[in-house]
Amino acid sequence: MKNKFTLLVILFSLIGFAQEKDSTDVTYKKRVLETIEVDFLMSYYKQDGVHSAVSGGKGMEKLTNITPTIVVAIPLNDDDVLTVDAGLSAYSSASSGNINPFDSNTPSPWQASSGASAQDVLTSLVLNYSHSSDDRNTIWNGHISGSVEYDYSSIGFGGGVSRLFNGKNSEVSVNANVYLDTWKPIYPKELQDFADNNGMNGGIYNHFTVIPEPGQISSEVYNPSNFKFHDQKNRNSFALSLAFSQVVTKKIQGSVFMDVLYQNGLLSTPYQRVYFADKGNFYINEFQLADDIERLPNSRFKLPIGTRWNFYLNEKFTLRTYYRYYFDNWDITSHTFNIEIPYKITDKFTVFPMYRYYTQQKTKYFAPYDMHLSTEKYYTSDYDLSTFNASQYGFGINYTDIFTNAKIWRFGLKNIDLRFNHYDRNDGLNANIVSFGIKFVEQ
Repeated sequence: MKNKFTLLVILFSLIGFAQEKDSTDVTYKKRVLETIEVDFLMSYYKQDGVHSAVSGGKGMEKLTNITPTIVVAIPLNDDDVLTVDAGLSAYSSASSGNINPFDSNTPSPWQASSGASAQDVLTSLVLNYSHSSDDRNTIWNGHISGSVEYDYSSIGFGGGVSRLFNGKNSEVSVNANVYLDTWKPIYPKELQDFADNNGMNGGIYNHFTVIPEPGQISSEVYNPSNFKFHDQKNRNSFALSLAFSQVVTKKIQGSVFMDVLYQNGLLSTPYQRVYFADKGNFYINEFQLADDIERLPNSRFKLPIGTRWNFYLNEKFTLRTYYRYYFDNWDITSHTFNIEIPYKITDKFTVFPMYRYYTQQKTKYFAPYDMHLSTEKYYTSDYDLSTFNASQYGFGINYTDIFTNAKIWRFGLKNIDLRFNHYDRNDGLNANIVSFGIKFVEQ
């Protein structure tokens, strides 16, 4: 509570400072936001694959996620806007359900578990305040945020400033954000019970028989000697974002950006299994018992650098492009290319095909299922940290009515946006994403 109170004091101090600084009377100035705007957003995501990180790099990756969100922007006066962003993210995951696959009589990495970890809901709230100077060339902003789910909670705060110049054709912005997160670690069930009982004398071991892989030395017994509980439970993230945008001509606009990110704390995921090539394999039914959990360094430095360019081709077509290069000190490098081509059918309807390509080189700590050695200090079999290529194909349609002729109570319908994307990764992961947004403005 003390931290949350401090964040509120900082935010409202910023509000007071900004209002005091720009209190000079002017003859006329246009309001930054004329009336209240309300956005209802919804996305549906469904994926499947064959490299579950929870099962050490093998097993199904079935997951569905639904994310309803409401965003309300409220003009406080001519210069100030308060935005409230509240959302839920509800998922169901066969993969995470296998944190404890032993609630079934026939545990298997290819069978969904019905355990508590098979579903969860993330609840989040963000409050953002922005203040514009009288000439509308300087914009200050600050935010506080919080989110919580079954095994993870986060609080965040940050702020920034944007400066427009050159007749508002140029803009420079700087933003800084801090997120302070806390794990409530949950571990693979077989490791949890083994550690709690100092061996195979309790928990699931009272109900199931551990079987060595055929051909192993019969006297060898299951002993995950590398496993230990995490002492550290926090994860802190610090980000500094720099951006410059420029209207080059009437038909060309470009921007460049760079983020500097640093994380420390518990950066590995406590319930993701790892199997060692130099250890014997043991099973309960078809499910292989873990040798340890993912272990990664407690610090990480990230640096993405990118650019956007928009080209107005004619009254019907616009071309939007995006490129980003990323690297970090875990030796991951990646390239992202994105293109979108909006086509204006009428004054109100626009359609836009989209394509995104992503390629990544793996972290030095990654190895596939059963390929790590127990003598290594860090290891993961999470294919999100592997080498892969991915393509995403999509299509969207947008409806805009600047006159807001359709109305619900005091609010007029301004915009509807619907998008569908299909995602394919060359390691077998694929997904479908449907997103929908609708904007209302107060009349």
